[in-house]
Amino acid sequence: MSEQKWVNQKLDRIRHWLGQKGLDGVLLCKKRNFSWLTCGKANHIELNTEQGVADLLITQNRAICITTRMEAERIASEELDGLGFEMVVSEWIEGREKTIQHLCRGKKIATDVSPELIGLDQGICLDREIARLSYALTDEEAARYRNICLNAAKALESTCREIEPGMTEFEIQATLAKKVFTRGMRPVVMLVATDERIYRFRHPIPTSKRLQTYAMLVLCAEQSGLIANMTRFVHFGPLSPELSENRYKLAQIDVAMNSATRPGTEIKQVFQSGIRAYQEAGHGEDWHYLHQGGPTGYATREFLATPDCEGVVQLNQAFAWNPSIRGLKSEDTILVKEEHNEILTHTDEWIYITIKKDGQEFKRPDILIR
Repeated sequence: MSEQKWVNQKLDRIRHWLGQKGLDGVLLCKKRNFSWLTCGKANHIELNTEQGVADLLITQNRAICITTRMEAERIASEELDGLGFEMVVSEWIEGREKTIQHLCRGKKIATDVSPELIGLDQGICLDREIARLSYALTDEEAARYRNICLNAAKALESTCREIEPGMTEFEIQATLAKKVFTRGMRPVVMLVATDERIYRFRHPIPTSKRLQTYAMLVLCAEQSGLIANMTRFVHFGPLSPELSENRYKLAQIDVAMNSATRPGTEIKQVFQSGIRAYQEAGHGEDWHYLHQGGPTGYATREFLATPDCEGVVQLNQAFAWNPSIRGLKSEDTILVKEEHNEILTHTDEWIYITIKKDGQEFKRPDILIR
């Protein structure tokens, strides 16, 4: 199926939703939604903003890209060529607000950002509902996601094999960043901690501290809008008895959460499966010190799972759970399939702990000992 057909499929999904909501159109300003609708194309210039430099207005009979003259030629030729979008262009000194106001006047329009940000007084922000349209991945997205996750995992795992004691956490981060950018991806999150910092902080940004024996590397890498999420550990020399024991306990918790993530299951029930596994492992309080993850795809987490969160696991939806015991964390990106869950960030080139549950074998990442 061509990209145009996949785009048309998503336009049909949007237009069906518009009809259900009684809306005249939807304005997509966020980078994640632009990438979703266009099969992975980009509308960004700045990397650290949610909004891009081109917006998509979808009504029942039009699909419009709104941008400025300084962006229009590149967007049209390198991002939207052949996808069937109509270009509406304004001068850069005018910006896009007047064009948006003109096209949306008298219409009931949903937006994925606050309407005030784009000067649309009559707009209705339905960001969460719009995001839900992208939760179940198409076959094209799943194939693209597999490649992204595999490349991201190889970048992370090869970094773990190359780093050496004496390197600062900043240097480790730089080594990883080079591998990520070289593969055409962009790092959204890169966390690095070494030695005692791993035990003290569950969400550690890199510092100038030098690696002695133990390192944790966390990567969320984006390409074509989709984000791969994973964590790996490397240890120089033998593990302590406590660390050696706890890695097996954490693998059990990880498997409890990932195996419970099946179509039709309430996400809060998956969360509760993890809490029970923490208790059975003798670490009943550890989940309080770090969020446990949740649905992923076009965001590092679409939302964080909690004991009372809404939502049901969908077929072809991606998840990234990240259970943690003091000094350890387990994280991979999975895709929910009909018969089983596919671990997208599994390279089969790492070392793994094998856990058997309900007649299945699960390979979870172990600590690399060097």
